Order: sequence, then C-alpha cells, then structure tokens
Amino acid sequence: MNIHEYQGKQIFRDAGINVPNGHVALTPDEAVEVAKTLNSEVYVVKAQIHAGGRGKAGGVKIAKSYDEVRAYAEELLGSTLITHQNGPDGTEVRRLLIEEGCDIKDEYYISFVVDRATNRVVLMGSEEGGMDIEEVAEKTPEKIFKEVVDLATGLLPFQARRLAFNINIPTELVNKAAKLFLQLYDVFVTKDCSIVEINPLVTTGDGDVMALDAKLNFDSNALYRQKDVVELRDFDEEDPKEIEASKFDLSYIALDGNIGCMVNGAGLAMATMDTINHFGGKPANFLDVGGGATAEKVTEAFKLILSDENVKGIFVNIFGGIMRCDVIAEGVVEAVHNVGLEIPLVVRLEGTNVDRGKEILRESGLAITPASTMAEGAQKIIALVDESK
Repeated sequence: MNIHEYQGKQIFRDAGINVPNGHVALTPDEAVEVAKTLNSEVYVVKAQIHAGGRGKAGGVKIAKSYDEVRAYAEELLGSTLITHQNGPDGTEVRRLLIEEGCDIKDEYYISFVVDRATNRVVLMGSEEGGMDIEEVAEKTPEKIFKEVVDLATGLLPFQARRLAFNINIPTELVNKAAKLFLQLYDVFVTKDCSIVEINPLVTTGDGDVMALDAKLNFDSNALYRQKDVVELRDFDEEDPKEIEASKFDLSYIALDGNIGCMVNGAGLAMATMDTINHFGGKPANFLDVGGGATAEKVTEAFKLILSDENVKGIFVNIFGGIMRCDVIAEGVVEAVHNVGLEIPLVVRLEGTNVDRGKEILRESGLAITPASTMAEGAQKIIALVDESK
C-alpha cells in the first residue's frame, strides 16, 4: 500500500524527523490559504500522486508570491501527470502539497528497503540525491553505500554515523544525520514498511538536516495492525478492479492481454502467465484466489475478470492442495451460472479430489473445456480465443 508525500511527512513529523512546514490543498483557494500560514517568501507547490519522478514531469513548482501559488495550483489540479513510474496514461492530480521554501545546501539520497538476497533490512545512501538517483544506481553504483541491519539489534548508531560519513555529510552535521537515520529506522519497523525513501535529504544553509521528500510503502500483510495507516489509503490512486478484489481477499493486477487467468497461489499464477506467453497468448490479469477459495470468491473472481472488456477467454488453473478440486469445481459451475459466461472457458484441475472435480464439470452441462496439464490448458484457451475472433 502506498500513501502520498504529505501523509508520509506527517508520519515523519510525528516521529520527530525534520520536514518542511506545509499542508495539503484540494483547490487553488486552499493552496493560497495554506501559503499564507507559512513563514516563507518562497513556496513549493507539489503535485500529490502515487508515483515518483514528479519533478521531471513538471509536477513541482516554485512560487514567489500568492498569485504564483494560485496560478500553479490552477495549472496542476485536474491535469494528468505522466512520469516514468505511472505509465503512458499518467495520473490525474487531485491534491497538492504547499510547503515553505528551503535553503538547500546539498542533496542526498536515503532509503530503507528489504534486501531479498540477505533477508535483511538495508539502509542505503548516496551523496548524489535528487531526480536522477536511478541513473546514479545504473552508471555509478559505487556511489551508493549500504548498511545491513541485524534485526536482533536494529540499526546501530555507529552504522548510522558510518553511512553519514560515507555519503559526505558535513562533519559538523553527521550526528544530526545519524539521529535522523535512526528515527527513520524506527518508522520503518513500527509502521511495517516495505520501503521508506527520502529523495532528497538535504542539508540547509542554517546547519540543519531535513527530509525534503517522503515515500513510504507498507506491507499489505501487516495492515491489520496498522489501522492508522489504512485510513490514509487514497482509492482515487488505485485501479477500481484492484479495490474490488481486495474486498474479497483476492490478489488481482490488471494487464493488457485478452486471456483472463484464475489461479490459486502466486507462484502458480506467475507460471500460468508465463506459459500463456510461451505459447503466443497474452494474459489479461494476475488473479490469485488463494488457498481458501469459496463459491462466492470464485464468482467475484469471474466478475472481476469479465469487467475487463478486453478479455476474450478465461483459463482456470487450480492445484488442489488445501483447497479440494471438487469444491473449486462446484464454485466454477455456480459462478458460470451466476455471471452468464459467454466466452470460452478452459479449466485445468489437479490435486486433492481431482476426479470428483472433473466429474462435476462434465455433469454441469456447461461449455467448459477441460485440460490435463497447464501447457495443454494454455494452448487450448489460446486456440479458442483465436477461433472466436
């Protein structure tokens, strides 16, 4: 789950991390009112969307008067911002962060991430902060320094100071930077984050260290214990189909193909999509119904798949371990009856009670094409979709 920058900065502020004063605005009038509350002669107008690269895309403006704040707010609100992270369709700007200007001396990059290779949290930093950090990582990786955190001890003060030295924080500000890193680690752990990123972290002309940006992603599996974080969710920034899927505990991601996929298990779902691609087809979605699929969940899964008008066929690929194949078969039959399916459907079942599951499908009288293997199922649905064109 993602949140906006202004929400992330409030979390930082509550944790004692130094951030610029500012507030969210939904209209040009609100933007001006926020600016009037700030003790500054320069104001930063920042588009709030769930994507990085806003600066390069024109989503960050510097205003030197209230009239400029209003003009930039009118320009950005309702516009579509296209960055390298949100695809060619872009994202509509519905809210702005209005902040006081900052006397920036130097910019740095700081983040906490989970390193899958070591199964540890890693603190990363670079003195090359700003809009081109991806280019730094690609062309000069030696400029990015890392500190691997032992979860038993947490980030240690000497590690925080060492990273500050390595990224060339001025000596007189190393302790301030190290304190900020330790506070940032506390946020990462207590809020169940998967990423905490500041780009840029800045040193200021008056000798301070400040988070000029805030990007936080949260582990969705831990949201049940992060009620305050869940309240920050912005549904306008999410795919409506993915929102609907979350209501039924379905893992759904829309793609740009024409073959809908319904699978139990994330690994099997990835393998299913790869197999469809291998035989020349294009999957329309990633959809994992999980290990406890009921008839209701299967019905909702079918509805989600069919809500995509590009879908011309559906491949159900189920391995019955905890979930029995006969229960899945009953769910498929009931779902097909409920949604009135009019496009090709291929079902491959394997595992517990598979014979009874196949029998249920045969006796249903529905136009369901069976398959014995994943490869056979993929080939059959591709052929049926091609025939229906």
